[in-house]
Amino acid sequence: MQTQTNYIGIDISKSFFDVSIADRHYQFTNEVEGFGKLFNLLGADSHVVMEASGPYYLRLACYLQSRGVVVSVINPLVIRRFSQMRMSRAKTDKKDARLIAEYGTMTKPERWFPPQKHMVTLQQIEATIAGLFKQQTGLNNQLESFISSGMLDKELKQTLQKELVHLDGLITRLTVRMQQIATAHYGDMLANLKSIPGIGKKTAMMLIMVSGGFDRFDDYRKLSSYIGICPRIFESGSSVKGKARICKMGMSKIRACLYVASWSAKRCNRACRELYDRLLAKGKAKKLALIAVANKLLKQAFAIAKAQTKYQENYSLITCF
Repeated sequence: MQTQTNYIGIDISKSFFDVSIADRHYQFTNEVEGFGKLFNLLGADSHVVMEASGPYYLRLACYLQSRGVVVSVINPLVIRRFSQMRMSRAKTDKKDARLIAEYGTMTKPERWFPPQKHMVTLQQIEATIAGLFKQQTGLNNQLESFISSGMLDKELKQTLQKELVHLDGLITRLTVRMQQIATAHYGDMLANLKSIPGIGKKTAMMLIMVSGGFDRFDDYRKLSSYIGICPRIFESGSSVKGKARICKMGMSKIRACLYVASWSAKRCNRACRELYDRLLAKGKAKKLALIAVANKLLKQAFAIAKAQTKYQENYSLITCF
């Protein structure tokens, strides 16, 4: 006789995490001591479900998974939509933990496996570079506004210029480091992805980071939904007609990379060019056609990565997955 799974919800923050086990509530510190106390409460039938709350969930998820506990990590937006569906108005850590447990019981989410250390390093470097770019842009705008005033102190100007040079150097060094790690672990995959007309080094690296080296997804549609590059249509009956737009449940950086890549792909990638022209001929908006091209690029990248081969224009590889 098969044992019924006991879904346990965890709402986690920087210092604490709240746990819902069979409608009972617990709170532990988000450190190894708290992890151990939770582990002692778990039975063999436990399936722990938690949100991907920034970096705060990772240590606990890895701790539990390494001890044989089944863990699922869910996009916070999914839990938010589930809460709205249940018409839940209260917003407390205790309520959130119970809601996450209910989500697990209802949907039976897939098991999560920890990312490899080099993948976490790549993601952390990329996030650091993005933060440095933001600082650089803000500082540059500030310097320009001070110069425009006509009353900028010479010493302050030199200080700001030195800081901009420093930030530029940091970005360059970190970018080189990220490329070295990606090449060491995914050199062949990078080369294969860059063989797709329209996909460059930056987009290829972002795709590898987002997909966990294309190991996190077994279907390109799941990856497309995760990234948020799939078109979403608002149509209902005869009175509700909305514009088609992308479903923004994924992450903006990779969406931006794919959208920029689609501009090149619609010219140099035959399958993408034919799709783009066909949609325009049907009267579709150029933006929607470009989104469709970005989705086509993602489909090609998924197939190329899974087949471990380079792009071939006349080979129907992309129909294999």
